[in-house]
Amino acid sequence: MVSAADAVIPACAAVGIAFAVWQWLLVSRVKVSPYSAAAAAARNGGAGRAVFRPEGEVDDDDGGCGDDEEADGDGGVAAMARCAEIQSAIRVGANSFLFTQYKYLAAFTAVFAVVIFLFLGSVHRFSTESQPCQYTRGKACKPALANAVFSTIAFLLGAATSVASGFLGMRIATAANARTTVEARRGIGPAFAAAFRSGAVMGFLLASLGLLVLYVAIKVFGLYYGDDWEGLYESITGYGLGGSSMALFGRVGGGIYTKAADVGADLVGKVERNIPEDDPRNPAVIADNVGDNVGDIAGMGSDLFGSYAESTCAALFVASISSFGADHNFAAVSYPLLISSAGLIVCLITTLFATDLYRVKTVDGVAPALKLQLLISTVLMTVGVLVVTFTALPHEFTMFDFGEVKRVKNWHLFFCVTIGLWAGLAIGFTTEYFTSNAYSPVRDVADSCRTGAATNVIFGLALGYKSVIVPVFAIAVSIYVSFTLASIYGIAVAALGMLSTVATGLAIDAYGPISDNAGGIAEMAGMSHRIRQRTDALDAAGNTTAAIGKGFAIGSAALVSLALFGAFVSRAGMAVINVLSPKVFVGLVVGAMLPYWFSAMTMKSVGSAALKMVEEVRRQFAAIPGLMEGRATPDYASCVRISTDASLREMMPPGALVLLAPLVAGTFFGVQTLAGLLAGALVSGVQVAISASNSGGAWDNAKKYIEAGASDHAKALGPKGSDAHKAAVIGDTIGDPLKDTSGPSLNILIKLMAVESLVFAPFFAAHGGLIFK
Repeated sequence: MVSAADAVIPACAAVGIAFAVWQWLLVSRVKVSPYSAAAAAARNGGAGRAVFRPEGEVDDDDGGCGDDEEADGDGGVAAMARCAEIQSAIRVGANSFLFTQYKYLAAFTAVFAVVIFLFLGSVHRFSTESQPCQYTRGKACKPALANAVFSTIAFLLGAATSVASGFLGMRIATAANARTTVEARRGIGPAFAAAFRSGAVMGFLLASLGLLVLYVAIKVFGLYYGDDWEGLYESITGYGLGGSSMALFGRVGGGIYTKAADVGADLVGKVERNIPEDDPRNPAVIADNVGDNVGDIAGMGSDLFGSYAESTCAALFVASISSFGADHNFAAVSYPLLISSAGLIVCLITTLFATDLYRVKTVDGVAPALKLQLLISTVLMTVGVLVVTFTALPHEFTMFDFGEVKRVKNWHLFFCVTIGLWAGLAIGFTTEYFTSNAYSPVRDVADSCRTGAATNVIFGLALGYKSVIVPVFAIAVSIYVSFTLASIYGIAVAALGMLSTVATGLAIDAYGPISDNAGGIAEMAGMSHRIRQRTDALDAAGNTTAAIGKGFAIGSAALVSLALFGAFVSRAGMAVINVLSPKVFVGLVVGAMLPYWFSAMTMKSVGSAALKMVEEVRRQFAAIPGLMEGRATPDYASCVRISTDASLREMMPPGALVLLAPLVAGTFFGVQTLAGLLAGALVSGVQVAISASNSGGAWDNAKKYIEAGASDHAKALGPKGSDAHKAAVIGDTIGDPLKDTSGPSLNILIKLMAVESLVFAPFFAAHGGLIFK
């Protein structure tokens, strides 16, 4: 029977994709084409290396990087030609890294797919006979072998969608950065529109693609499973596992890449050589700009896709074993998909406010426009949730509650989704308060630079620890209310509520790295101070929005992992978990330690890679005659190669830790110990992730506050090159791996361990606990 949901879900996904294409067509009207990538590569002597002429050099080429050429100090045609060359070099470097990374990930995916099949198939010795259903008594479900096959296929689908999401985001960003620079010549408004529309392309493509692939997978799998919805939605959980597995390596690998280049460029360029950020004389500058795309764009895209996939899969699984599943009410079971569908329409309307209805006209209007996006999307989504809830759900129904039956009304779920939605807004605004230089916490950190780097570090750490308080209370309230109203399903849809406006969240988040690249291109192309002021204003707002995006990702990860944890406990057949049991408490303590172990590995990886980068940059300044004077061209390709090799090599050990921990705990110590492990990692990981991300964001914006010199207080600390500024740069350098590598990767750690445990729960319940029998 075809329900209205069968029409609404794919239609909304199609609308989202069409809107993304339309936004990109608008951005692509800005032309960046004086040189082709091939010609640039040939002229530069190889991919990833660009030639940047000293500012003021005459260029005979009559091309241009924009529609309205100027000769007012922006470098004219010569600067526009350099703009296109730089964009080409960044694109080539990003492509090179991602394609190399995907070769590693293809091998991992193939091996892990085999592991999933073998573990799940062995639950009943690869039997092809039907098995009694676990939740519906007296009914036969499909064989365990079918669950192994379809879980493996779902894992591969999730991995492919995650990789596609990251790659599409990177391609869009590397095509949009120079266009944003070009539009900055016309004014702050056009530059903002170009950057935000480009971010919206990524946001809508990712959200729509994830929704569409998941819906199609459910329908195709359903052709085999038929009335066995319990088995169908259990196998679908593999989709979330595939998405998060790719996100882990994308986040860790991209984070190591970008921070190795960033730290190397800052320590030698700013501190030792006293040259500006993104100065073309700095050999690490191209690698730094490439890193913004592979880390903050491709990595963040995969990360939020993983959160969306996992929260949806958790909600679908719990719904399938409720009265929805027993009654085969597809519209009610698909409530999570309908919430995401409504979110796409809401985000579409919200985006039009930023680009067409409420246009940015001044530098001071950039940050309020981005904050308005969060507020508008949250208000409109509240209305959307109300409509979907009372349209798709019956007035009253029952939910599975750890062996009991809980009666739930449809308005209960409305409050569950809404509290997750508004908790996300609270986390976002709290993150902004602690990481934006418009407020006192960051200004206090900047002021502490008067007495050196040590006090700057102390103030930044204190800020990060303090910033945990409000987000944790927001998460705690969400958990209590949603669990009280609708048990574990309430938590799952609360997580989905926080992610329901993911298209807008991703647009805001992707806007930051695009603006950062635009500023780097303007600096390297030798454009006027006026242009760089505009791109710096875009970048400053982007730093705060990036921190807000990380806050959303961490908050949603906490709810998602708790929902997955509840689904795992149900699937493993545990009625209660006794914290005082030695089996559970051992897992709890070890789980709480894992985020610290993981952070140690990622931080050291960034440090090792940065050490090699610093040595290479110093070598080039010493060995290349005339480099410091701007008469010679650095070897950018060697720095790109160092970041690529280091990130691909160093991302493996942290990834192995996350993936092996649940397998080892469940196989050798059993489901009780694994439950403790997951709970410990969740509680510990959220605190560490929030404090690390916010400390790093605060140090970054404290440095930019001093550099901008927009107030008397900031001018007293500056200018660039002052002792206070150098202390701020050191703080920013320490914070870089915290906010862009360790912190964001921790939310994947807690999600991935939980979804992996859920997928392997049948095996752990049947054969786990070889030591703790």
